[in-house]
Amino acid sequence: MDKLLIRGGKQLRGEVEVSGAKNAALPELCAALLTAEPVTLQNVPRLQDVATMIKLIRNMRVDVTTDGHTVTIDAGPLSFPEAPYEMVKTMRASVLALGPLLARFGEATVSLPGGCAIGSRPVDQHIKGLQQMGAEIVLEHGYMIAKLPKGRERLKGASITTDMITVTGTENFMMAASLAEGETVLENAAQEPEIVDLAEMLIRMGAKIEGHGTPKIRIQGVDKLHGCTHRVVSDRIECGTFLCAVAATGGDVLLKHGRADHLGAVIDLLREAGAKVTAVDGGIRIQSEGRLTAQSFRTTEYPGFPTDMQAQFMALNCISEGSSKITENIFENRYMHVNELVRLGADIHVEGKFAVVHGVKRLSGAVVMATDLRASASLVIAGLVADGETLVDRIYHLDRGYEQMETKLRSIGADIERVQ
Repeated sequence: MDKLLIRGGKQLRGEVEVSGAKNAALPELCAALLTAEPVTLQNVPRLQDVATMIKLIRNMRVDVTTDGHTVTIDAGPLSFPEAPYEMVKTMRASVLALGPLLARFGEATVSLPGGCAIGSRPVDQHIKGLQQMGAEIVLEHGYMIAKLPKGRERLKGASITTDMITVTGTENFMMAASLAEGETVLENAAQEPEIVDLAEMLIRMGAKIEGHGTPKIRIQGVDKLHGCTHRVVSDRIECGTFLCAVAATGGDVLLKHGRADHLGAVIDLLREAGAKVTAVDGGIRIQSEGRLTAQSFRTTEYPGFPTDMQAQFMALNCISEGSSKITENIFENRYMHVNELVRLGADIHVEGKFAVVHGVKRLSGAVVMATDLRASASLVIAGLVADGETLVDRIYHLDRGYEQMETKLRSIGADIERVQ
């Protein structure tokens, strides 16, 4: 099993290219199932979750070709609208196959998904919304079995208001509604940049969508979608992770293709902490010198502070001056990295959804274990500033969401390597 060996204390300087967003690429791979014509996705990150989704799609008898960061999907031959448990047990995004398959074929069998153990992420909102669009869905033996009523050939438009803001739910409904009969209105819709990117891809395929990026999205169903070429938006969470890494270690780095307009809440906190963050032509530049000031924050839905950046900013707070209070409002079990940060010398106390971090002047290298994707990134950041050697175990979590992180960090001065 691979591990990362980090020798801390190096400042980061130079340029890093931000990869395409995993959380945009996964729904967009599923969106390609909506048409029998070829779809080409560019800037697709080479990640474990992406490889798993491609394997899942191929298992449906879909032709998929890859060339570096370009993936072409031809779902014309699709003849097996099923996502079995063996294919999706490690990845929650498998639920995104449900809407497209149901919309195009009138039936779908999708295993209840797995993924990071960071708390409850129920699929009931997906099921309720698709039922409002006319689908009949039952849960049997760990599978969601969906079909249209006898005599109905298409889903029907509906007004859907979810009980909570759900990113994958919004994506599933948007894809399904693109081929539904009539208009679908999504209230309380997620507003993330990945939602906007998916909508722009669907529009290129011939969908009629308005309001994406706002809490209310309107989709007018069409009879047929066609193929397209689409470039996946850059990964704001990878970009934010590198911003925190440079802020913690000190240095001067240009993040090529980074989108400052997608990271407003994170950049605001970094500036308040004392880092200099500038939107430049083609990316984001961050400069950091000396010990920064700890910042309190609470996670919330976009455009607020993202839960996917909580662990990384906590790592920065661990070695910042002063104390901070973090409130995790999205997932109830997303402090599993705390015990590992404490092993490195951090001073953190957790009570329920609150974490109080007292900044320390130094961390000390140790053997730590990654528990989920973003927790892995926080341990890497902590290792970059810790004295001595830090060994991060179970980095298969990291590989699910970061493309060659150690290679990118090494290119800007980090002393980091992957070991067996």
